[in-house]
Amino acid sequence: MPHNVPLVLLGTGLLWFGWLGFDAGSALAAGQTAAYALLNTNTAAALLVRLLWDQLRGGTPTAIGAATGAVVGLVAITPACGFVTPGGALLIGAVASTVSWFLVANKHRLLPDDALDVFACHGTAGVIGTLLTGVLASPAINPAGTGLVAGHAAQVGKQLIGVLAVAALAGAGTFVLLKLTARITPLRLTQQQEVRGVDLSEHQRTSGGGVPGGAESAGRPGVRRQRLTHPATRPPTRLPALRLPPGLYAGGFALSSAGTLALPEA
Repeated sequence: MPHNVPLVLLGTGLLWFGWLGFDAGSALAAGQTAAYALLNTNTAAALLVRLLWDQLRGGTPTAIGAATGAVVGLVAITPACGFVTPGGALLIGAVASTVSWFLVANKHRLLPDDALDVFACHGTAGVIGTLLTGVLASPAINPAGTGLVAGHAAQVGKQLIGVLAVAALAGAGTFVLLKLTARITPLRLTQQQEVRGVDLSEHQRTSGGGVPGGAESAGRPGVRRQRLTHPATRPPTRLPALRLPPGLYAGGFALSSAGTLALPEA
């Protein structure tokens, strides 16, 4: 469960605002390509698709689900924003949000240790957006890109090569980083530390900002007992530890831009 829903929504809004500059600004000019990139970025934010799946599958639409759907759509459209029509942007956002929802809903069977849904959301959306760029790229939007629908089937293969190259880079980088990190600190918490909560196990603090007192801190050197001062403080949520390899997030982000790298040739 998220610690603070308003902060999640604030962060999503700031991210969304910045994403408009990231995508539209990539055109390096205030022209047609930038205009389409701006429009497509907003169009593909798959907020409603995520809420629809929550409703259809017997769940309850939530603000966190909406924020997640929006970010998934933003990631998916990044490689395609300057190459597809607004209709294509809608399709990319809907497909990415659907696949992401399925992976999140089944992550305990399909994606062990993805505690923050990084691959299920960011990595998956990047792959889908990159591949669909090769399908939906339209020369009417940008002469530099012609996809399968416009008669250039070879572009799909080029996009796939881009995905595989980034996946290999992320995998190799993750392996190296894990080996280096393991020489400094253990990569995994113990089961007891996970059950107790990472805030207390690693930082001797609760999410409310206070220093825990009572039996938890009794006798521990350097930890003094004091009352928690935050008015909304409650016992720390028993969340699993973050277990993602440090290179996985970078790989997911790189995948969201791989289509742009693979598209210079029409």
